[in-house]
Amino acid sequence: MTGAAGADAGSVYGGWVTTEPSLDLPQPQQARSRRTLQRILDAGTALLEEGGTDALTIAAVASRAGVSVGSVYRRFGGKDRLVAALQHAMIDQFRADILRRFAPLRTDPAALIASAVAGLTETFEAHTRLMRVFIAAATSDPGVARVGSEASIDASKVFRRFLEPVVPMIVAPDPERRLDVAFRLVYAACMNRVLHGEHFESERPLTWRQLTDELVDAVCLYLLGTSPQCVRR
Repeated sequence: MTGAAGADAGSVYGGWVTTEPSLDLPQPQQARSRRTLQRILDAGTALLEEGGTDALTIAAVASRAGVSVGSVYRRFGGKDRLVAALQHAMIDQFRADILRRFAPLRTDPAALIASAVAGLTETFEAHTRLMRVFIAAATSDPGVARVGSEASIDASKVFRRFLEPVVPMIVAPDPERRLDVAFRLVYAACMNRVLHGEHFESERPLTWRQLTDELVDAVCLYLLGTSPQCVRR
């Protein structure tokens, strides 16, 4: 992940994305202005997904959004603050999607784990293209990496709170460490899939759904000592 709501903003130059202390963008009051802002953000998101930060220019965003170049500059002041706004928008949507998907059909421990794991994998899958852009930027930019870490830690806390009922059933002297490692396992698998695709580390086909099912089994075995086998969302 690449940021947290209210966290640092971003600046892009020379192919690098770096963070600034705050965004402080004025919120449009009129419905027409809000629609224009949304068109700009939608256009910027599409350009990032199609060609990364190199494809994101003020002129390209203005053309895609059907607004003037000056309109984009008046709202964002430049490319860096536009990218920052796109980061925040993606992160807010990612967080909302995780919370929406963390909804178990049953309350037994295996079902809770299945919901938590699937909540993460399905959200990563839904945001693959845009996340890939920011993850790649974070590999070379400490600022993006720091903001990404903050957002990832936030997600781990959501994961932990959701699995609170499972804690007494974890078969380990340190249940909190087990939960932390379980999150790391799922998170790392999703990050690798987003960044490199399905076949980077193996030639065997493994869809997101299959990956989710295997991760559910692995986490259940790791936390509870048993595999749910047929427990699926």
